[in-house]
Amino acid sequence: MSPLSTGLLGDLDPTSDRAVFRQIADQLREAIDRGQFREGEKLPSEAELVEHYGVSRMTVRNSFSVLTGEGLVHAEHGKGVFVRPRPPVRRLASDRFARRHREQGKSAFIVEADAAGSHPQVDSLEVKEEKASQDVSTRLGSVRRVLARRRRYLLDGRPVEFATSYLPLDIVRGTQIAEPNPGPGPGPGPGGIYACLEELGHRLDHFEEEIRARMPSPSEVKTLHLAAGVPVIHLIRTAFDTDGRAVEVCDTVMAADAYVLSYQLPAT
Repeated sequence: MSPLSTGLLGDLDPTSDRAVFRQIADQLREAIDRGQFREGEKLPSEAELVEHYGVSRMTVRNSFSVLTGEGLVHAEHGKGVFVRPRPPVRRLASDRFARRHREQGKSAFIVEADAAGSHPQVDSLEVKEEKASQDVSTRLGSVRRVLARRRRYLLDGRPVEFATSYLPLDIVRGTQIAEPNPGPGPGPGPGGIYACLEELGHRLDHFEEEIRARMPSPSEVKTLHLAAGVPVIHLIRTAFDTDGRAVEVCDTVMAADAYVLSYQLPAT
């Protein structure tokens, strides 16, 4: 039985001033929101929608374009249009940098990947000394040069974020942090960069994060293999040691369809 014969989608309103392709997109969106088309499930084909609504293929394609632009669906060539999966990774802000994870030799990324049942990987690693940008310099206390560690994160082979850590040279030059690492974590050893910083005597005290959502640049689309309509989460984190010194600035861009940002806030 055709999915349209079961009453999943209604009829068009000929008296409405809303464009026909947008009415079709509205009905498909509502069906997705109601769970009538689940994550990973194929939507009705162009031919089925043409027959159901009595419209042209171009009208149906415009409807699909609306949903694609909203990041709700994605097209697979020769197969059809499918509902995009929900974000698989939950980033719990109050727990991800807990010291117990570092003591277990796990970076935050590995902990979150384990919780999601995914295989973590880091590639495109670049480590080099460079001049600090004005923003990074200000955040790190007016340093002029930094060690930059750039890397891309993958889950089950899919790029989900890339990040650059900027660290003061007087802390990390000649240390393990200045060496590239081929392992699954983002840092130069078990527990990541933060575990190494604490081994160097910089016991971490707290982190400050700034988060905003925006549409990606062309290079970010390419790096993260983003589908049309998928925004990014841009996060800048500064790590402070117990002496109040900023010891790292991490600039991270994440695929917004890969993450849920979760927070626990005190009531007082």
